[in-house]
Amino acid sequence: MRTKYSISLLLLLIIFGFNIDGGKELYSFPHLHLFKEMPIAADNPVTVAGVDLGRHLFYDPILSKDSSISCSSCHLQKNAFSDAPNRFSKGLYGEVMKRNTMPLFNLAWYPSLFWDGRGGSIEQQVFHPVRTKNEMDLNWDVAVERIRKNKSYREKFKKAFGNRRIDSVLIAKAIAQFERTLLSYNSKYDSVLRKEAYFSKAELKGFELMNDMSMADCLHCHSTDADPMATSFGFSNNGLDNAKKITDYADGGRGIITGKAEDYGKFRIPSLRNIAATAPYMHDGRFKTLKEVLDFYSEGVHASVNVDSKMGFAHRGGVHLTEDEKYLIITFLNTLTDSVFLNNPKHSNPFIY
Repeated sequence: MRTKYSISLLLLLIIFGFNIDGGKELYSFPHLHLFKEMPIAADNPVTVAGVDLGRHLFYDPILSKDSSISCSSCHLQKNAFSDAPNRFSKGLYGEVMKRNTMPLFNLAWYPSLFWDGRGGSIEQQVFHPVRTKNEMDLNWDVAVERIRKNKSYREKFKKAFGNRRIDSVLIAKAIAQFERTLLSYNSKYDSVLRKEAYFSKAELKGFELMNDMSMADCLHCHSTDADPMATSFGFSNNGLDNAKKITDYADGGRGIITGKAEDYGKFRIPSLRNIAATAPYMHDGRFKTLKEVLDFYSEGVHASVNVDSKMGFAHRGGVHLTEDEKYLIITFLNTLTDSVFLNNPKHSNPFIY
C-alpha cells in the first residue's frame, strides 16, 4: 500500500528537503490487502535513507552504556522480533525484566505501545529502553555524542535528514522509520484472505471456533474474520489472576500509567500474528505453550475485579473447550505464522554479510 500523504505532510517534505529522488527517496511500502491506511507521523516521513539508518542503529550496540547490547538483542527477527523463548529478557547488567518482551511488527497502526501503553508513538517508544537503567542504561547525551563522532553515521544522517544537527530526536525518528517497515502480511492466513490459498478442514474449523461467541469466543479482542491485525488494539483484563481488589494485582498494568482504578490488571491486547513464534505468552510469560493458553481460557479464567466484560464465560471459569477443539484452534493459529517476515533479508542485521 502506498501511503497517501496529506497536503500538510507534503509541505513538510518540501520544507525539510525530502525529494522524491536521490538520497531522500520515499520508502515504497507494499500493497497490504485489507489493511487500513498506514498512519505516518507528519514530521517523520519514511525514506529509504532513513530506514537504512534506523536499521543500522537498531542492530548496533552503540546505544548501550558499555556497547554490549542493541535493540536486536531482545528483539530477534526469527522470533517476530520478540525475545522468545525467554520468559523475561535480561538487561545490560543481567537484571531480569519484569514483563515479557513484546514482538515488533505492524507497529504503525498501534495508538500506543508497551504492555501498559506508556509509549504514545513509535518515536516515543524508542527513548525508553536506551535510557532505562536495567535495560541499555545510556544517557541520551552520551548516545548523541557517540553518533556524532562516528563518520559512517554522520554520512548516513546527512543522507536521511540533510544538514539537521544530530540529536536524540533524530536518532529516535530513524529507528522508528525502520520499525515502521517491519510489516507482517504474508502468512497463510493472508494468502487465504487474498484468495490465493485455502484453509485445510482442520484450519477452517479452528477459525470457526475462534470466531464463534458460543465456543472459543476470541473474536472480541482478536478478530480474525478478514481482519489482518488480529487485535482490537485495546487494553483488557482477561482474568489471569484471582484479584478481589486492585491491590491484589502483582502488576497493575495500564492502571499504573493512568492512575485509574478501573485500569488495574489491564494489559495491551497483542496481535495473534506470528503467535507460534513468540512463546511464552501473556505480559508475564506465564504460559509456555499455546496449549497452556487455551487450557487457561477453557478452565482457568478468574472473575476478578476489572475483568473485561467481553470475557463472557469468566463466571464459569472459561469457555470449556474439548481437547480436539483446542487442537483445531492451534492448527488455525499456525496459519498466522509469516515465514516471509521472519526471514526477510531487508529486516536482518546489516553488519552481517
